[in-house]
Amino acid sequence: MRNLIFFLYKYYTFLLFFSLELFSFVILYQYNNYQRASFLNYTGAVASGFYQTVNNTTNYFSLRNINDSLMAENARLRAQMLNAYYQSGFTQTSINDTVYKQQYDYIPANVVNNSITKRNNYITIDKGSLAGIKSDMGVIGSNGVVGIVTSVSDHYATIRSALNSNTKISCMLKKNNAFGSLEWNGDDPKFSSLKYVNKHVPLTLNDEVVTSNYSTLFPEGISVGKVYSHSLDAGDNFHLIKVELFTDFATLKSVYVIRNILKDEQKQLEGALKSDN
Repeated sequence: MRNLIFFLYKYYTFLLFFSLELFSFVILYQYNNYQRASFLNYTGAVASGFYQTVNNTTNYFSLRNINDSLMAENARLRAQMLNAYYQSGFTQTSINDTVYKQQYDYIPANVVNNSITKRNNYITIDKGSLAGIKSDMGVIGSNGVVGIVTSVSDHYATIRSALNSNTKISCMLKKNNAFGSLEWNGDDPKFSSLKYVNKHVPLTLNDEVVTSNYSTLFPEGISVGKVYSHSLDAGDNFHLIKVELFTDFATLKSVYVIRNILKDEQKQLEGALKSDN
């Protein structure tokens, strides 16, 4: 009690001033329409700003869910594209009937680890065997080829990036279907090399490079990059082609893992042929 009396005695001047100010403000607000309107406008603006900040913060933390939903929708749309299907055609009497059956589907995933500065770079994604991912599956991003799945756990998978000296991806020139092998030399993450394109194949700068139909990992026609430069040394049988990659590996955030529904059937058949040789 004595402390309370001491406190009031010590600060009574300030408390009196504050009380009178508050009383004056109440009178001003109660009996003056202009000041009341100004006060309401001010408090409304403050409240609006506060709620806007809260809304922006909520939206920011919702972006992950929104992104996951968009990726799932993109995967569904990719699975409906024509290059995800194969033609099942048959002839009976004089009737030709072509049926399109799905060969590829896509599993969306987010990148949780990535390297681009090493000679052999790898990527880790947040989906694994529980999502249907297996080793030796092709991986693409929104702009093109990313790499190949190498190992899988329940919830994660590692990808051997296209920026890896051990990665070889069957590709071709879109304009004439001349095929070659995309191989990285370990120098610049923005470029790779297209090898084994015959010297008789005509080339021009900016020719688009896409995946070929010789791979079980990727559908035919997935974007890879464009011809940045090319040369042919005397006596060589193949062009030296530098490819500018469409995928920006430094900013890669999300990918799609490709599941080839007919892959095992093709591998089994080809394996039987190899055993005869």
